[in-house]
Amino acid sequence: MKIAPSILSANFLDLQKDIGVVDRAGAEYLHIDVMDGHFVPNLSFGSAAVKAIRPMTDMVLDCHLMVEQPEKYIQQFAIAGADVIGVHVEATPHIHRALAMIRENGCKAEVVVNPGTPLSSIQELLPFVDAVLIMTVDPGFGGQRFIPEMINKIKKIAQLKKDQGLDLEIEVDGGINDQTIKQCAIAGATVAVAGSYVFNSENPSKRVSLLKDLIRDE
Repeated sequence: MKIAPSILSANFLDLQKDIGVVDRAGAEYLHIDVMDGHFVPNLSFGSAAVKAIRPMTDMVLDCHLMVEQPEKYIQQFAIAGADVIGVHVEATPHIHRALAMIRENGCKAEVVVNPGTPLSSIQELLPFVDAVLIMTVDPGFGGQRFIPEMINKIKKIAQLKKDQGLDLEIEVDGGINDQTIKQCAIAGATVAVAGSYVFNSENPSKRVSLLKDLIRDE
C-alpha cells in the first residue's frame, strides 16, 4: 500500500519543510485537498499551490478536487503539475466527460465517491479510470473519525476490480491511522491518505514509517 500524507493538516507557514519530511520518510504520494467553499464548506488550495509544490518533490501529486463543476479546473491543475486528479461523482452531471478530460490532459483519472453514495453510481465508470477514491469520512474537514461501514464498500470495489480484471488503485481518505489502515489494507485498499495522524504528531516522519511498516505484509 502507498502512503499519501495530506497537506491539509501540514504547517502552512513551513509547507516545504513538512513536505520534505514525509518525502524522505518514504511517502509515495502527496495528497492535496482542493475545496471550493460550495461542494464542501471549506476553502483550501488552488492550482497555484500545486505549481509551487511541484519543484519541491518527486512524489506523486494527488489532487483531490472537492469542487463543483470540476471540468472548469482540470486543465489548470494538470498544467500546474498534478499527476493524479480526483473528481467526485456527486460534483458534476458529466462525470465521464470530466474523467476523459483528466486523461486528455496527461494525468491519471480518479473517481471519488462519498460515504452516502452507492458504488452503483460509479460501476460503469471503472474501465475509464486509473483509481477509485473511497471517502471514509464526509468530505470537507480534516481530523474526522473513520466510518467503519466503509470497509464493506472497499471490499466491494476490490471484488469488482478482480472480477473485471481492472488495473486501478483503490484509495481511502479520512480517519486513517495505525488501526484503520490495517483494516483498509485487508479489505483491498492500495493507497491511504493520512493527514492529521501524520502532521499533527510530534514526529511526522516516524508516523509515515509506522504506517508503511504496518501494511507491508498485507
